[in-house]
Amino acid sequence: MTTNREQAAKAFVRLLDIMDDLREQCPWDKKQTNLTLSHLTIEECFELVDALRDEDNEEVKKELGDVFLHLVFYSKIGEEKEHFTIIDVLNSICEKLIYRHPHIYGDTKVNNVDEVLENWEKLKLKEKGENSSVLEGVPRSLPSMIKAYRIQDKVKGVGFDWDDMADVKAKVYEELQELEAEIEVNDMDKMEAEMGDLFFALINYSRHLGINPENALARTNAKFISRFQTMEKDIKGEKLDITEMTLEEMDVYWDKAKKLEK
Repeated sequence: MTTNREQAAKAFVRLLDIMDDLREQCPWDKKQTNLTLSHLTIEECFELVDALRDEDNEEVKKELGDVFLHLVFYSKIGEEKEHFTIIDVLNSICEKLIYRHPHIYGDTKVNNVDEVLENWEKLKLKEKGENSSVLEGVPRSLPSMIKAYRIQDKVKGVGFDWDDMADVKAKVYEELQELEAEIEVNDMDKMEAEMGDLFFALINYSRHLGINPENALARTNAKFISRFQTMEKDIKGEKLDITEMTLEEMDVYWDKAKKLEK
């Protein structure tokens, strides 16, 4: 009787074999490069996130398969160019995980999650050399909200963070006041800069509360879309034209949509 590990190994080898076939025989797959695949990979990752947020396990399974395919595709291209193989890729992440978890594979003692993260960042800096920056690992192309969160999380790993939640909250109000001051003088450039500072402070406050700001905003976006589309449906049901309604008239239907959620 085969074990789950043996079945997983067999399924993974099957995917590798199919990838070999596609690169040899499929006109589309043969012409792909790292660059032509990259935007598709981003799309697949977002589709996976959508499925995860929807808690749709069937879709999660499918989207994970799509992401696996892309990882194997890049590894195949690397092998063809004699840069690396799938074996190198897998061994590389295994070695990294073992090295960065000395509390599992070594003698280091940790008491909580924060200490695990601090060790992770310190070991990462050690890997890169003494001239490296804590922030080198933050991808340039990350969406700004996620990037701000990662920046804050990374500098926390070396102790650059607020200790008192009250200070974090006060910073939000301080940045809001600075924005309002620039609004008063109508300096658009400085208004934009202060708005950025306010967003950064809010993301930091969210992080200290243990709330992922990207997830929080995604939840609000979904809620707004649901309410607005319910409002549209009700308005159309009464043979009205939303483009000819006043805000006050639309608010009646908006409030009705809100009540339906409760």
